[in-house]
This record gives sequence, C-alpha cells and structure tokens, in this order.
Amino acid sequence: MSGSHFVADKVSTIGSSGIRRIFDLAARMTNPIDMSMGQPDFDTPQPVKRAAIAAIEEGCNSYTVTHGLPALREKITAQLKAEFDWDPAVFVTSGVSGGLVLAMMACLNPGDEVLIGDPYFVSYKHLVNLFGGRPVVVDLYDDFRLDVQRFEAAVTDRTKLVLVNSPGNPTGIVAAAEEMRGMAELARKHNLLLVSDEIYNVLSYDGPAASPVRFAPEHTLLLRGFGKSYGMTGWRMGYAAGPADVIAQMAKLQQYTFVCAPHMAQRGCLTALDTDVSNHVADYRRKRDMAVAALEGTFEFVRPAGGFYVFPKVPAAFDNSTAFVEQAIARNVLVIPGNAFSERDTHFRISYAVSDDKITEGCRILCEIAKAG
Repeated sequence: MSGSHFVADKVSTIGSSGIRRIFDLAARMTNPIDMSMGQPDFDTPQPVKRAAIAAIEEGCNSYTVTHGLPALREKITAQLKAEFDWDPAVFVTSGVSGGLVLAMMACLNPGDEVLIGDPYFVSYKHLVNLFGGRPVVVDLYDDFRLDVQRFEAAVTDRTKLVLVNSPGNPTGIVAAAEEMRGMAELARKHNLLLVSDEIYNVLSYDGPAASPVRFAPEHTLLLRGFGKSYGMTGWRMGYAAGPADVIAQMAKLQQYTFVCAPHMAQRGCLTALDTDVSNHVADYRRKRDMAVAALEGTFEFVRPAGGFYVFPKVPAAFDNSTAFVEQAIARNVLVIPGNAFSERDTHFRISYAVSDDKITEGCRILCEIAKAG
C-alpha cells in the first residue's frame, strides 16, 4: 500500500508555497541578494531577549493557562482599551498564523464562504479550504484598495467571514479609514465577521493604519502579533481579540492543538509591549523610500505605505512574473513571483527588509532585467 493512501485529499491539494520554494533555493545559492524574506533585518531588542532569558532561568518553562499569562492579557487589554476604548475577550496565540488557524477551525462550517481580497497572504485560501470553507477571491487589481462594492458583489447567503489585511502582504497597501468604515458597514449589513490580520500594524509609515475595530468592534476578530514589529518572528507570538463567543471557542481549540503559547516568550512579550521601536519604523520608512526611488520609472507599482514590501508589475516583454523571477534568480537576486499571492501571475514581491546596499544593488539588477526585456 502506497504512502499516499494515508494522506487526506484536502492536504494533497495544497502545494508548497512559492515563498518556501524561494527560501529553499536561497539556501543552495552563494551569497544571494535575498529580497524574498518577510521578516525584519533587525534583531529582537535586548530588553526583550533579557526578559525571556531571565524567565527561562527563573523556571518559566512549564505550560501556562491556555489563554496566556494573566499579566500579558491584562497589558494587551489595557492597550486595546487605550487605542479603541474597547474591552474585548483576549487570548494569546502562537503567532498570527496560529490565530488564523484557530479562527478558521472555530468559525467555519462546511461550505461557508470567506471573502479574500486578491492579492492575499499565501495561507488564506489554503486555511479556508483545509477547514471546510470555500474561499471567494475578490479581485482588487490594479490599485489594491479595499473596494467595498467589489466585496459586496461577492456576498451570498453562504458568506460568513471576510479576511482583511492592512498593512498588506504582498502589496504594502494600508487601507484608508473610509475603506475600513465601508467594510465595517458591509459586515453589519450582512452579519459577517471581519477577521483583521494586523501583523504589520506598527509598521505603517504615512500615518496610523485604520482598523475595523474602530467602526464595528462587535463584528471584528482582531489578530495581531509581535514578530514583525519587534524582530522576533521565530518566537511565534500573537494574540486574538474579539467577540467573547468566538474567542471562547478558539481558546477551547487551542487546548487541543497548540496548548498554549511558549511560556518564556510570553514573558518576553510583556517587555516588548513597553519597548519603543520607533527607530526601526523610521528606518523602514527610509528603506521604503529608497526602494520606491530606485524602481520608479522602470516598473509600474502602487506606492506601499506599510509592511516590508513593494509589488511591481512585470514588464510586458515577459510572459509572466515567474519568467521574470527566473531571470532575477539567474542574476543572483531572490524575489517572489506574484502567483504565490494571487490568481494572477503578473506582479512580483520585493522585500526591502534588507541592508541599504542590497536594496540599491538588487533594484539596479531588477531594473536592468526589465529594460533588457
């Protein structure tokens, strides 16, 4: 009997993400100009590392309660109260990805539809399918704005959730307050839950990123994390906040899956929430401006306002983004083809969370490839 007999059909339909394939390729290359990584190029702040090390040495190596350390939940709740005048149910997750997994598990019945704007983060469609839902992709090309009319046109009597991500991956687009207000009104009108992935909320360069919490807190499940903002992606730390019944079911499912977020990492996050990272935000704003200036005039793209990414359109001379990315890799530059994030294969993702020298040299090579056609 073959091993494939034991593999569930729903799993076999999920391929390796385009991002992981690029990471695997990078591991075999010698000193590539790697502009594929979606993680900070600064290390975890020293006070946060010291807090986690102290926690380990003090014996904080056991399970915590499933919801997370009371002190951490209290601090998160206080920050949400100060930001939104909101007092939701809260629990600590193993990263925003862990929160997304638990949200899909807790909310989806077979056949429930989830609206997802295209382009989208790589895992969204797969998670919806994995837990029995049906992803409904809403085309947001060419400006990548949250067009409420397009979302409303996709609503049916099976629609249950809407996934929103601002600042966005892969586009770097930050939704305007009026766009989020429109999404909130849509959620109220059709009794939908907005699952708001705000992993990059601190990394918003032209003003604060609007959250649907401000407009429809009773229809919002907020997912935030520590990895991108504090240079601690490998710690796998995040939190979920929202309607008490949804949070209760997600926390119940955490008991049978993740159990709890890592104890020593939770202690580190207590310190992270008091750590000023404005210098890193300013540095990424500057890097964003560098990348934009280097690409302007050669590529078509929407100016990013947050996160780490630019999402340029490949020149017409190329059949698709995969063909363009193959040429970039041949020149020792790693970027991600757009079909990893989209139903289309017309754009590619650049991460500017790299050194200034790599931004300059990588963008120079990409422009050379584009001009050579």
